[in-house]
Amino acid sequence: MSNQALFRPFSYKSLHLKNRVVMAPMTRSFSPGGVPTKEVSAYYERRAEGDVGLIVSEGTVVARPAASNDPNVPRFWGDDALAGWKDVIDTVHAKGGVMAPQLWHVGAIRNPRTTWVAPGPVDSPSGLSSPGKKFGEPMSDADVADAIAAFAKAAGDAKRLGFDTIELHAAHGYLIDQFFWEGTNARGDNFGGQSLAERGRFAAEILKAVRAEVGPDYPVIIRLSQWKQQDFSVQMAQTPQELEAWLKPLADAGADIFHCSQRRFWEPEFEGSDLNFAGWAKKLTGQPTITVGSVGLSGEFVAGMGGEASKPASIEGLIKRLEAEEFDLVGVGRALLVDPYWVQKVRDGREAELLDYNASAMGTLY
Repeated sequence: MSNQALFRPFSYKSLHLKNRVVMAPMTRSFSPGGVPTKEVSAYYERRAEGDVGLIVSEGTVVARPAASNDPNVPRFWGDDALAGWKDVIDTVHAKGGVMAPQLWHVGAIRNPRTTWVAPGPVDSPSGLSSPGKKFGEPMSDADVADAIAAFAKAAGDAKRLGFDTIELHAAHGYLIDQFFWEGTNARGDNFGGQSLAERGRFAAEILKAVRAEVGPDYPVIIRLSQWKQQDFSVQMAQTPQELEAWLKPLADAGADIFHCSQRRFWEPEFEGSDLNFAGWAKKLTGQPTITVGSVGLSGEFVAGMGGEASKPASIEGLIKRLEAEEFDLVGVGRALLVDPYWVQKVRDGREAELLDYNASAMGTLY
């Protein structure tokens, strides 16, 4: 079938994309001491050269002492790291690319792959890494205010460096998502509460601070998920009404585009409708959305990131949903990690040249 819908331009505010493909953020851990290298610049340069519509960087951490749990994850603070990111965006722009840094704080998430310990106390809403599991102490009011300011400062730095947009990582059980989730947020103050809307105030305050920093026309993306890495079965919003109560305040606070992470993009979010997470987010908020979750490869991405091999898979169902305008943009992860020229091959009908994915791709920065 025609894949024309995937290659239509997209514009929103100051963001102008040549097609609807978004490179999904994928942690790479190839930035020693948190500083992006020339090899990191070349990695993103290849995706820009390969005609990816929007490149979203790997998670890059804001300026809190324990925002990272890996010494080789890039920082988005400090003169040395920001100089590295300046080289990245200049290199991407030279190839005609468009890019966002994903701004990240891991919160109370352990990293079993390293013995490195961050030089500061762990941040989390209630001192929990998952329901009932103690990890650190609850953030104080001062900690919360400083974290909000750190996200805003990083967003302002991104704009000053020349990035085209930014994305806030508020999914997958990391810090912002830990505030959303009742299993890790038992606070009794303004950043807790019984409802998703109440527990969303931390994210809303970050969005307001970011908007104040970058101005009204600079696009702001927020990545969300119902599932958590601590528990794949979690569904915080059980109904469309609960989802609307969660998302509308975020849109009002400054979120322009919702990046809706599912493990499998084709699965409906609620009974009685075929709409997926991104479809419902667009329907309820009227804002543009990005769908993501196992696009272009067999299997699903959590298993893939865990080492399961995958083969190229049809995107016919995805194209039909895009043509129906259920969502606006399509996040592609592992397929672009293993092959920077995936977009061109799909566009040109060269499906026979698409590459398999295997775990070795995580060990290289190609």
